[in-house]
Amino acid sequence: MERKEEWEVGGFQFRTKEDAELAKTELDKITFLEKRLRYDDPESILTIYNKAIENGIFQTPVGFQYLQKLKGFLTERGLAGRARGIPLQQQYSSGVQEQGRGQEPDGRHVARVRVQPSQYRALRSKLRRSVLLNIVLILLVIIMFAITLTGKNANILNYERVLTDRYAGWEQELTQREAAVREKERALHMEE
Repeated sequence: MERKEEWEVGGFQFRTKEDAELAKTELDKITFLEKRLRYDDPESILTIYNKAIENGIFQTPVGFQYLQKLKGFLTERGLAGRARGIPLQQQYSSGVQEQGRGQEPDGRHVARVRVQPSQYRALRSKLRRSVLLNIVLILLVIIMFAITLTGKNANILNYERVLTDRYAGWEQELTQREAAVREKERALHMEE
């Protein structure tokens, strides 16, 4: 397992390796932007700032810190009124940290939920129990169908077969009785 010190990016300590890698990617984006930004043209900075927020380019504190720096620059130049607010992607008032609505590449909005390790284990345990219970229920349904199909009592699944067998049995019994009666009649007619 990796040490948590390796999950530090831009002065922020991240809980997961994936979050730290996302922050490193954002740090690369910031470096790229800084090389190309023209601070002598505040309008271009405003456009880039608003586009970055609109497209959800930054999702970690590293990116938010950079957006805050750009907003400070715009405030100094008197453009703060036209600059959008920085949207937070985390809910701080609940026990489960719910990430805000990020935008997927295809334009859909997706809510992300961050789960603590202890909650993750509990959810995994519930999922296992649920899957096991579903398997048991499926087996019971299969057994019930097997009993229903092979049973002697008529029901909605096998009534035709049961009734046909019953009538066939009656017909055979009736044929045997008729044969016995005719035999008796012949025996009686011969004696007379």
